[in-house]
Amino acid sequence: MLKKAVLVILCILLSVGSLMAGEKGGKQKSTDYGQQPWVVDIEDLTEKNEQFRAAKWTGQHLQLTVMAIKPKGEIGLEKHDSGDQFIRVEEGNARVVMGKTKDVMTFDEKVSGDWAILIPAGFWHNIINVGDKPLKVYVLYGPPEHPAGTIHKTYEESEAAHGH
Repeated sequence: MLKKAVLVILCILLSVGSLMAGEKGGKQKSTDYGQQPWVVDIEDLTEKNEQFRAAKWTGQHLQLTVMAIKPKGEIGLEKHDSGDQFIRVEEGNARVVMGKTKDVMTFDEKVSGDWAILIPAGFWHNIINVGDKPLKVYVLYGPPEHPAGTIHKTYEESEAAHGH
């Protein structure tokens, strides 16, 4: 009985310790299953995510993140020169804008659940939540864009991490 109680206390302490370690320096770490085979119910993972961005699988050449963008929020105008991007909308309504220059968005479309967005390397782009509920998406980056296990709770936290 005493051994069992000690084991339970040890498990609790290890859990609390790993949670606190993930918060050092204001950065939180997500479980990132990269570098190993992984299967996941992507719809369930995406719909249950409450973080602005959470990296869930980071490999050498590919990364999966899930995102929850609040109503009237956005991913933010950005460009990835070294890789392409795939975004799938699971829930919500969005406006997608893209262009070869930051000031001229030549592509402007509205999307909703079950739509996919493909962004070529070198294109400026933004995804704006035009609905009244969180926009739930998953994103595939090739190559990876964020450190393994990255969590950004909010858009503002994400912008600060990228030095914007």
